[in-house]
Amino acid sequence: MFLTTGWREVIGMAAFLVDGARSGVPSTPALAVRWGLTHGLLRTAIASRERAGNADARLLRDPAVQAEPWEHYRELREHRPFARGPMGHVTAHHDLCTAVLRSDDFGVAERETVFPAPVRAGMRLIGPRRYASVDDAPSMLAVDPPDHARYRRLVSRAFTAKAVAALRTRTEEIVADLLDELEPDLRRGPVDLVPRFAAQVPVTVIAEMLGVPPDMRAQLLTWGDGAAASLDFGLPWSLYAESERSLAAFDGWLRGHLRSLRSHPGDDLLSRLVSVSDDDGSGLSEQELVATSMLILAAGFETTVNLISNGAQRLFAHPDQQAVLAGQPDLWPNAVDEVLRHDSPVQRTARLARRDTEVEGVPVRAGEIVVTVLGAANRDPAVFTDPDRFDVARANAREHVAFSSGIHYCLGAALARMEGEVALRELFTRFPGLHATGTPTRRPTIILRGWKSMPVALAHS
Repeated sequence: MFLTTGWREVIGMAAFLVDGARSGVPSTPALAVRWGLTHGLLRTAIASRERAGNADARLLRDPAVQAEPWEHYRELREHRPFARGPMGHVTAHHDLCTAVLRSDDFGVAERETVFPAPVRAGMRLIGPRRYASVDDAPSMLAVDPPDHARYRRLVSRAFTAKAVAALRTRTEEIVADLLDELEPDLRRGPVDLVPRFAAQVPVTVIAEMLGVPPDMRAQLLTWGDGAAASLDFGLPWSLYAESERSLAAFDGWLRGHLRSLRSHPGDDLLSRLVSVSDDDGSGLSEQELVATSMLILAAGFETTVNLISNGAQRLFAHPDQQAVLAGQPDLWPNAVDEVLRHDSPVQRTARLARRDTEVEGVPVRAGEIVVTVLGAANRDPAVFTDPDRFDVARANAREHVAFSSGIHYCLGAALARMEGEVALRELFTRFPGLHATGTPTRRPTIILRGWKSMPVALAHS
């Protein structure tokens, strides 16, 4: 299993195990085995597919292609219904992505069935994680009905259009306060827009919704940034170890926070989740409660950070579109959907065939994977005229699939749209001369697409 592991990763594993023994983080040999059986083997397989000429394998390994994947997406669309990915089928067509995401023939559970039998046996021997995560059951991202419907029903009321509308005024206050804090520093010179603004808006909103103490917000962002890579596959050991540390620390804090809420509940979503009972009287188990809370918290700011930073970058690159919005501010909601379409915060998601089925006459066997490339579907010329053009007045911008589709359609879509609109509108209204300066840095993730750093400055007359 470790024969193809580089010596730097071996040294990194050893240091992680020694350090973890001192600090109590999940650093047992079982974790190293888990990496080897999953990400380590996938890294080897993806590298092999790339050498054999698989284009999508190259995207998964080449940061330059990840940064500008649009030509690659056009090549994927030359194949219908599927291109061949490194581990299964890949589709870049808007209608087929939508069809697969909405089909009962496909699901998200039992993803380990794609591994060979010896790997599955090894995974059973080391057992599941002891801490919750966003990518494993019982997280909503990794379960099918009926569990998915039960979890979603328990939290969906907090994210209805009515509930989000009630949050708009508070979001506007949060944004105004953040811009007030930002302005003196901007007057003096460049600032980094991502940690100072793009990240602060969604983490403040979701923290208030869920009753998270203000002094924990910076730590949540750190854990979220560390855990974001857990959605990717074929991770190098260093990124995998960092993501597992973050997940374990996040889990540990959440369990203590939920215990505190049992004794001292507040008027917030997590307090309600602690005490909620489903219609038939069955509440959430401890692991279900922690996994659900972790997903809501992480998803509540991780993807919206990307939406705001991607939106700022698109507008910096297209001053003509800034001018359109200055003259027609009623277009801001549509502009947010155009950002979601043109530079999707989530680039791809996969589904597993639950039974033998077919897509446009092509057989898909039970257990086979279909990857839906959302970022490519959102630039499908069959749906969007001149799809590579960024147009805040685009009539059908909202037809994107940036929030997925079907039963796993993003629970927080309305909240993300509202936060993105308020944040970007107020940012560019307050600072019309704002522009990018220096060199921005992308986040080192594949599925989640956004910016880690984005220096900005004001134009001086």
